[in-house]
Amino acid sequence: MALTRRTFLERLAGTAGATVTYEAMTALGLLAVPVSPATAFELRGQAGGAEVLILGAGLAGMTVAYELGKLGYTTTILEARMRPGGRCHTVRRGTVSEEQGSTETAAFDEGVYFNPGPMRIPHHHKSTLGYCKELGVPIEVFTDDNQNAYFYKSGVAPAAGRKFRRREVENDLSGYTSELLAKALSQPALNAPLTKADRDALIEYLRREGALGELSKYGGSPRRGYKTPPGAGDAPGEPSAAIPLHDLLESKTGFYIQPEYLHNAPMFQIVGGTDRLATAMAERLKDRIIFGAVVKEIHQTADGVSVVYEAEGQMKKATARFGVCTIPLPVLAAIPVTDFDPAIETGIKSVGYAAVGKIGLQFKRRFWEEDDQIFGGMSRTDQDIAQIIYPSAGYLGTKGLLVGYYQAGAPALKTGVMGPAERQALALAQGAVIHPQYPEAFEKGFSVSWQQVRWNKGGWAGWSTTGRKTTYATMLKGDRNFYFAGEHMSYLVGWMAGALESGQQVASAIHARAGSDVTRTASVA
Repeated sequence: MALTRRTFLERLAGTAGATVTYEAMTALGLLAVPVSPATAFELRGQAGGAEVLILGAGLAGMTVAYELGKLGYTTTILEARMRPGGRCHTVRRGTVSEEQGSTETAAFDEGVYFNPGPMRIPHHHKSTLGYCKELGVPIEVFTDDNQNAYFYKSGVAPAAGRKFRRREVENDLSGYTSELLAKALSQPALNAPLTKADRDALIEYLRREGALGELSKYGGSPRRGYKTPPGAGDAPGEPSAAIPLHDLLESKTGFYIQPEYLHNAPMFQIVGGTDRLATAMAERLKDRIIFGAVVKEIHQTADGVSVVYEAEGQMKKATARFGVCTIPLPVLAAIPVTDFDPAIETGIKSVGYAAVGKIGLQFKRRFWEEDDQIFGGMSRTDQDIAQIIYPSAGYLGTKGLLVGYYQAGAPALKTGVMGPAERQALALAQGAVIHPQYPEAFEKGFSVSWQQVRWNKGGWAGWSTTGRKTTYATMLKGDRNFYFAGEHMSYLVGWMAGALESGQQVASAIHARAGSDVTRTASVA
């Protein structure tokens, strides 16, 4: 008997898992893969009538339901919270803290919002941009780096207690490096590999690149800014002096200016708050999400999956042929399961999640713009607050909200055990060292420590190399009729694209096994 494409894909999905099935469907032309933000992910074929039970209405879970729903699958999502999105969350006036034991309520002005989770979208995250386009969610530019923002060094060394503009650091590092190279090239021992013409041309390039003066010496330049800016009339401007090389190197500020792929410009943000994407997807799913449904038990059965959950004070049960779990691993590790691969059960308990925290601070005037000419971007410091992130919207408005700290690791652990008032006091005290306008301009704040949130217990997964090769690889294949999705099931941990693309892969794997006729294709828009 000839092996049909459907049989092949069904066997593949049941053994090799979501990732391999996703690639196989693409190769066979059964899946339209986005090649640009304007091209949406598209499964092809028809539903096989299978029911799919999804645990978690974050971006990954909703993506599975949304994509399979287009083909007519019956999907149900159980969500413990009373809102969709998971960490894709936005805090507005009246938002109540989700942290265990906290009663903090946001008192921001109407229209002011704070993204405690994901806040930016790289231009190469096609999946995130694709869903924004498909769901009609507008985006705008997010300014990640700003040449006018600050680096601040604390401590007792020569650079301590000083703040430098990013442009000053970048140009001074370039200048000193060019000076050293130009001087080295002038040594007779280094002349041999280059012709005189080559050497002279390179030295001339370095002089221009580093704004070197006589004897190839760096002493600062107008590129790094002015002590007195130029203006009209008799105002040529006075260039500022370079930071001494020793102070510059000791401050270690140069570590923060290396370009990084995930943060290359341009970056984007969702207009009005990150949760607009989650809300738009949830609206398409309508009554398929059961909110306030806390999963208590997960079981594999002979012909599918069974889940016991609590909702409205009652214990209930849901069954389906396929199950998809998007619950963060520290939360999942505490839920009783039966008939699961022991390697998965034990493995997920060893996956650490990052301690991550943010605080949003509302000010009555935008002093960072008015006084410091900082429009977007971030200032970095070696203090516990780590970084201050300035808003990339609402420029020149009356009020504004900035992120007073964005921490991960040890500083976030330290701050996480504090109460809201103590966190706020820390953010204001350390931020005032960089911006002395804090005390007179501050109005309201709201903080989130993700490791303290019951339904997350951390910011994002921290897979070890061994964990990727063992537990992660096993979970990618799924466990019989159960699949795993989420940002933790990707190499884009912490990013919305990781959750979305993981959801797409799992939807593909389920459709490969359950589709009644995957050889049929839908028209491509």
